Amino acid sequence: MPVIQAYYPYLKFMHSLTNKQILLGITGGIAAYKSAELCRLLVKAGADVRVVMTAAACEFITPLTMQALSGNRVRIELLDEEAEAAMGHIELARWADLILVAPASANFISRLAQGEASDLLSTVCLATRSPLAIAPAMNQAMWSNQNTQDNMSATKQQGIHVFGPADGEQACGDIGLGRMLEPDEIALRSAGLFQCGALAGLKVCITAGPTREAIDPVRYISNHSSGKMGYALAQAAIEAGAKVSLISGPVNLPPPSHSNLIYVESAEQMLNAAIAATKEHCDIFIGVAAVADYRPEQIATNKIKKSEDAMQLVLVKNPDILATIAAQPSKPFCVGFAAETENLKSNALAKLASKNIDLVIANHATSTFNNDEASVSAYWHKGERTLTTNRKEKVARELILLIKDLIKK
Repeated sequence: MPVIQAYYPYLKFMHSLTNKQILLGITGGIAAYKSAELCRLLVKAGADVRVVMTAAACEFITPLTMQALSGNRVRIELLDEEAEAAMGHIELARWADLILVAPASANFISRLAQGEASDLLSTVCLATRSPLAIAPAMNQAMWSNQNTQDNMSATKQQGIHVFGPADGEQACGDIGLGRMLEPDEIALRSAGLFQCGALAGLKVCITAGPTREAIDPVRYISNHSSGKMGYALAQAAIEAGAKVSLISGPVNLPPPSHSNLIYVESAEQMLNAAIAATKEHCDIFIGVAAVADYRPEQIATNKIKKSEDAMQLVLVKNPDILATIAAQPSKPFCVGFAAETENLKSNALAKLASKNIDLVIANHATSTFNNDEASVSAYWHKGERTLTTNRKEKVARELILLIKDLIKK
């Protein structure tokens, strides 16, 4: 029984922290020793953890310890020549799904409340659009001081999440509020910031990546799609509790965990796989794949030799996968993607109407293919929303929440 109780908190929060990118900030204070265990728990739960330490934090726990536990280089300096364009604070602010400062000293909370940016950690906190949480840790007299309480009120008004503090015996011998929460409690509260179960019990089918249309045994027609957005959506749907079938064209990406992955090459193969996956029951179909509109009418049996100065290929239209699924008698909630180079909104709205789908996600093809970030606009029959440029993983989670809201209306 004690063993089960010891592992229960880990088991409870493990799923919602999987694949999350967490920046763990450590400030100066004796509670910094607990940050090592917190880092270990976050990593064990499947999170990718990067650590930023203040100069004072390094007096209590070494960067080498945190590097060993996180598996990533610890960042300390604001000006980092190794960071992208020497702007480490912007790089880290964009990278993080959550910034968690534990422990957060009275001095750091004061600087945070005033919007200071005097070191790397405070600068990252000021530059981020991601959720920010702090776990205060200080002497009980410092915690009860009116200045500290005013600073705490200011941080809460800014939407910063506050974990703790706890009541009890402190390192100085005092008893009262000010202790940092235990690492497992902080990890649990961090997990609670990520929505899970939004699609619990639903079946989702997603197409991703490019298709390849053979010309001969060694050549094909394709496009620049990397499959990153489709794979990110699959992972986000899994995290939201859905049972996911991912139909993937040729990509160079690791498969999302816990998905039913189906590899295909051509548009016809992708169509057949989509029909099979939605035949019995499918709640949501998301067509992210960049499907070739045309394929060669004839596929040469042998490699075509270079002979004439010019050659001609006769192309025929490929089946429309999204429209086919949307035309089913009991069609799922259908989401399409429109990768455009011009007239983004008008082309997206035309696709929404012509294909009988429920939601279309439009993006500029030239700025999205093969990139890790995306900026998209979502259109449905009674509304629209623009999602600002962010990592595709974050965009995918926002889209999953939008889909959840639409299917429940």
